[in-house]
Amino acid sequence: MLGICALFLTAGASCKKEPKAAADDPAGVIKAADAAKGGSGAATAGPVDTTPIPGVDVSKLDDKQQALFYKLVGSFSSPCGKAHSLRTSVTTDTSCKRAPFAARYLASLIDDELPEDDVRELWEVKYKKEAVTHDFLLTSTVPHAGPEDAPIKMVEFFDYGCPACQGFKPVMDQVIRENPNTLVVYYKMFPLVDKHPDSMSAAKAALAAAKQGKFLEMHDLLFERAPKHKRADVLQYAEELGLDVDQFQADYDAAETQIRADMKEGDDAGVQGTPTIFFDGRQYEGPAHPKYFRYWIDEDLAVNR
Repeated sequence: MLGICALFLTAGASCKKEPKAAADDPAGVIKAADAAKGGSGAATAGPVDTTPIPGVDVSKLDDKQQALFYKLVGSFSSPCGKAHSLRTSVTTDTSCKRAPFAARYLASLIDDELPEDDVRELWEVKYKKEAVTHDFLLTSTVPHAGPEDAPIKMVEFFDYGCPACQGFKPVMDQVIRENPNTLVVYYKMFPLVDKHPDSMSAAKAALAAAKQGKFLEMHDLLFERAPKHKRADVLQYAEELGLDVDQFQADYDAAETQIRADMKEGDDAGVQGTPTIFFDGRQYEGPAHPKYFRYWIDEDLAVNR
């Protein structure tokens, strides 16, 4: 199994705003899976159709995995809300552009050896959960990587002191490298100061560096040197990056207003922890691996562009 697939970027991200008294299940995901098992995700009675599906390569799956794939592709409902199965959508309903992507997504989850319950959860969250989109301030003044006119816009709410954000950074960096023309990522500060007291200082340093065109360089340093984020630490980083230190300090002192605005955007969008990713306004809930972001990107380009 891809080890990183154990981290699902769901509504209950890894560094949470506050402790939860209830069991630590990703919000809504288990509920969705339970509903699926009693409804569209339940296996149908009778023999399973194992006829190969055009465009979906299952050759890497072993016999047990192929049996699971054919069971689920025949029992999951259409990702386009039609009154037939995913199999039927892929093979006969050419109007359902999502269907081939949904079937390949299903095969990939199974190939990565996720348990059946996790496969059901992730597929249902992506294709059956009601999509809620959010609007964010995405201007040239918001730190970003990638061309502003890219067709796909992602927003990351993160905390420089959060170990999960640090672990996720190489994933996001790879996604950006692999999609240089189709993707722009906007970075929103969401410091969890109750858990990571110096995260506000790190966020201020990042925005101050952005004023001098060195956001990404400071962004890398802050994660590399975490959790050394006190004022004296970030001033040293500013010197290492060749920034005007006097201007940096002035911008650092003035940055909290923008940080609070980012945090309010996150709160309004229901962000419960970091990292939380929004994909064209919709929260990304899936495995934290570049290939799954690629599935979302390719599907969006094919369906909505």
